[in-house]
Amino acid sequence: MGNALRLLYGYCCKPKTTDDDHHGVSAPTVAVSALAHDLFNFDITSQVPEGLSKHVHSSKKAQAKWYRRLLEAWRGAKPPPKTAEEAARLIIETLNRIQKPDVEGLLAFYGLPLPDTLVEYSAEVPTTLPEGVKFAMQTLPVDPRAVQDGDSVTVYVDTADPRESMSIPPKVNLNAVKRLRARSKKKYEKANELHDKIISSGYRVLKIDDEEVLARKYRIRLRGIDAPENKMPYGDEAKEELTKLLQGKSLLIFVYGEDQYGRAVGDIYCDGIFVQEVMLKKGCAWHYITYDKRPQLARWEKEARARRVGLWALPNPEEPWVWRKNNPRTDV
Repeated sequence: MGNALRLLYGYCCKPKTTDDDHHGVSAPTVAVSALAHDLFNFDITSQVPEGLSKHVHSSKKAQAKWYRRLLEAWRGAKPPPKTAEEAARLIIETLNRIQKPDVEGLLAFYGLPLPDTLVEYSAEVPTTLPEGVKFAMQTLPVDPRAVQDGDSVTVYVDTADPRESMSIPPKVNLNAVKRLRARSKKKYEKANELHDKIISSGYRVLKIDDEEVLARKYRIRLRGIDAPENKMPYGDEAKEELTKLLQGKSLLIFVYGEDQYGRAVGDIYCDGIFVQEVMLKKGCAWHYITYDKRPQLARWEKEARARRVGLWALPNPEEPWVWRKNNPRTDV
């Protein structure tokens, strides 16, 4: 089996280490893991997965040809697919000559995005600090449970970062040292009490790849977009889309300031993709024009409206800012 396939199969299926509260690394999508597993199995046995015939019309002989071509494409991919969208694109491009219902059936079998739901992204990661940016941060991997809704997420930044290392409160450093000593003496109750004090100060000790990391907490509000609240129609879908984008990923965030709730307002980049562009093009949010006049945001919303994707498939979607006037927030 090719090294790329073996490495990705191991990456997808090997459990990741996290701390007791599961803050840190989460597994890649089940869909990509399943596809990697089946290609791994096909390389050894030449057998296609059981149950696939319920989703496609072609014979098992034809299916075997698909998997042989997919195996070759996967080996040649540099890097190999790690997200559901990357895996879907590989299947669509590799099997571009087979019948559309079979392609869609194969994608559905793995729970991968269908062709008409994939969108192209154009924004690039800035190479210098954009105008108006207060500072930039590189986060630790995001816990999926840290996504509050379609435009808010809590992240952690390693205090070994030069900017963070100069601003750690002395009490936090002291409690971190005391906690480490308490744990070394197996005084776990005392260590937990000290960790609670660290948490109350806006920090947390995370366990990532078997190493403990003192990290600072930031609540982030995505700049320039407004997603449906969780209790609104399409609120759960917007939150789920943002979770799929961010979970397990280290983010680059450009912070422009704070909102009225003390959240850092910023642009988020994940794996080189501008997250706000994804949310707008998939119809998961409105352009928040009251606070952000960038024309590209308006254009991306307009494209989603025209395609009637996401919340734009609803008959009369209500703007979140209108909904909030009648339903004041208490959970921010």
